Amino acid sequence: MKKVERYFYPAVFTYEPNQEIAVTFPDLDAATSGENEDDALISARELLGCVLYGLEEDGEQIPSPTPLSEVTMQNNERVVLVDVYMPSIRMAQVNRSVSRTVTLPAWMNAAALERNVNFSQVLQDALREKLHLMNPFSAE
Repeated sequence: MKKVERYFYPAVFTYEPNQEIAVTFPDLDAATSGENEDDALISARELLGCVLYGLEEDGEQIPSPTPLSEVTMQNNERVVLVDVYMPSIRMAQVNRSVSRTVTLPAWMNAAALERNVNFSQVLQDALREKLHLMNPFSAE
């Protein structure tokens, strides 16, 4: 099944005096907030990407977005169409870092620290060599 490149979902921005702007996605049962409209929109896009990526990865049904004209609002609310470009969300998840705990002799740790060795980079280089992998971001 071909994955969707861009999703569009209505978000309800709720304005209350002296509070952050609350943002809810009625179709996704998800919410966030922002200090101002720019921040609220950025938070909404990030949340939308995370929620939809999670649904895709779990093989769950992606709900259809409600048409903007059918979203109900209160006087202090506005509906905003929020979009997310999924290829960049998916790539960010593939390239995200994960933490691993390693054990090595104290003398080796001391020698590496003395020489300002980047442990993460050394481990990545060694694993790339051991697994016969190319660095996808190098000009090799």
